[in-house]
Amino acid sequence: QVNAGESLALWGVNGAGKTTVLKCILGLLDCEGELRLNGYDLRRDGRTARRFLGYVPQELAFYNDLNVADTCRFYARLKGVDPARIPAVLAQVGLEGQERKEVGALSGGMKQRLALALALLGDPPVLLLDEPTSNLDLTARDDFIALLARLRDAGKTLLFTSHHRDEVERLADRVLVLAEGRVVAEGAPATVLQGAPVMAEARRHPEGLAPRSNGSGARVGVGLPATVTFSLEEPIP
Repeated sequence: QVNAGESLALWGVNGAGKTTVLKCILGLLDCEGELRLNGYDLRRDGRTARRFLGYVPQELAFYNDLNVADTCRFYARLKGVDPARIPAVLAQVGLEGQERKEVGALSGGMKQRLALALALLGDPPVLLLDEPTSNLDLTARDDFIALLARLRDAGKTLLFTSHHRDEVERLADRVLVLAEGRVVAEGAPATVLQGAPVMAEARRHPEGLAPRSNGSGARVGVGLPATVTFSLEEPIP
């Protein structure tokens, strides 16, 4: 369950299943269980429901010979979005003044901001972000985390994957720890990620643990039914 305005992190080592969850929500992979967005069944009503999702992939792919403005116009046309929104979105992500620069000439941090701008073109209430800072240097990473925090504070619902502890602690209201495709711990970042015992136990027992508290408020062994239910609830007009 992801609540409106919440920032939820999927945390785990490479191969834990974080990206797989996002791909299931996006309809790129089939899976068991339920995937719902404010009452929409993402399998049955996927085209309608996914209009309310913005997605930033881990691996970015652009036409490097297009400039920033043309790239935004291209994606606005694909999304059926009024191109008049483009200047405001570029300003929102800190790319104002870069409209005529070719994408191939952008820094890694600017390309990540452009990817976020494309995700925001339709003003979706929910953003899915796959390892959003994995390819950035420390300065660009800090700047991008601050940008995502502003979007969260403005009311966007964030669902993001990460294996960076500091990123999760700065951005997430709640974290789900994944191991081999299963949720093995859940709670507030300050309680889940502080505990080396919790994380070590999650790695040792990815098949699931008896639900219990670790003494700090985090729960280990939660969310392990045979069929996983993942709901996104957002007040959509």
